[in-house]
Amino acid sequence: MSAQLVGQLRAAMGEGRLAAGERLPSSRALAGLLGVSRTVVTEAYEQLYAEGWLEGRHGSGTYVTEGVAAAPMPKPQVVEREPVRRAAAPHEIDLRPGLAWIGALDTPAWRRAWRLAAGMPPQQRQDPHGLPGLREALADYIRRSRGVACPVDGLLVTRGATNGLDLLAATVLRPGDRVGVEEPGYGRARAVLNGRGAEIVPCPVDEHGLITDDLPDDLRIVYTTPSHQFPMGGVLPVPRRQALLAWARRNGALIAEDDYDGEFRYDVAPLPALYGLDPEVVVYLGTTAKILTADMGVGWLVGRPDLVAEVALRREELNDRTAVVPQDALRLLLERGDLDRYVRRMRAEYARRRDVVVQALGGLPLRGDTAGLHLVVDVPEPAASRAADEAARRGVLVETLTRHHAGPVRASGLVIGYGSAATLAELRKGCEIVRTLVG
Repeated sequence: MSAQLVGQLRAAMGEGRLAAGERLPSSRALAGLLGVSRTVVTEAYEQLYAEGWLEGRHGSGTYVTEGVAAAPMPKPQVVEREPVRRAAAPHEIDLRPGLAWIGALDTPAWRRAWRLAAGMPPQQRQDPHGLPGLREALADYIRRSRGVACPVDGLLVTRGATNGLDLLAATVLRPGDRVGVEEPGYGRARAVLNGRGAEIVPCPVDEHGLITDDLPDDLRIVYTTPSHQFPMGGVLPVPRRQALLAWARRNGALIAEDDYDGEFRYDVAPLPALYGLDPEVVVYLGTTAKILTADMGVGWLVGRPDLVAEVALRREELNDRTAVVPQDALRLLLERGDLDRYVRRMRAEYARRRDVVVQALGGLPLRGDTAGLHLVVDVPEPAASRAADEAARRGVLVETLTRHHAGPVRASGLVIGYGSAATLAELRKGCEIVRTLVG
């Protein structure tokens, strides 16, 4: 958020919308105006001070430096970015998707793992594949939980699924390569691939997930979330999985499988990962962000050992690494069985939370409610956007499907997440408000 604020202020000064010598609001005032923390604004001001855009006048405030707009600013390249997720105020009920519930995370096992991991001596040089002990424990966990048998040399520890996608793109893509991304789909994946110079090709989805019939033959990678499509909530059926794999084989393409919400299914056992059907063409991306917390900052990339070796070399060139202490904490949680027990407990907890949401929405048309941590309420536009805006005014934060489209809107509705910090009572209250607005 600080970086975005820096960019906006820099552009405003370079284009003359903030004139030389003009006084800027105090950090406290600007933070209140934007609805962000004062730290965000302070860090942005400090960066612009260092670059010479701003100057301080003793006892007077912060001003645009004289002469900064003398030379015209180059027009920035337009890069699609996902809208900033505003932090929920204490009185708001946050029902936006993409969050894990951490209310049950502070356990003796969790604290013990971090305490022991913090006592490990620091390493001078880290293996770009990740800690060997964690890789072995992860390979075993993925086999048990997701039906994926992978050799340890085919697994690389990342900082999360998005980091894994970025490393894959940095390794195999050349500028201008065409990459398919689900539409509507995960905005951060689009941004990562765009940042690596790819041409993004929107690939339509329906209530079952990615539509595989008309995929272009010239795509280098297809990014997909087959276990619980984000944001529509579909689970890719076996015939489409087979068709997708056949397409990749035929065209020499790779499938980047983001196992979004893959551990949580409520009607049957979790479906095996797509990777297990054809490890030659699928790169499997996972993360602890949903099963534990995004703050842990650990994920994994699984693929052909030769491809993973290339990714590791590229990673070393980029000086990208995963922090050692979280890796070792996760290793301890895995080796002692604590993570498996926690996931089983959370599967039951999320099922309860999902049931509360479904009951509170009172018969509204839903989809994607058999798995994952979010569902979709079918509401046409512009009614969906009006409902989201009115819900926000009443202290309930939800998202619309339109937010997750890169191009023309194909589907409309409200995306309701139930993995946030909201209590069961707050989930019920928030969804009852949504029901009154659209029912």
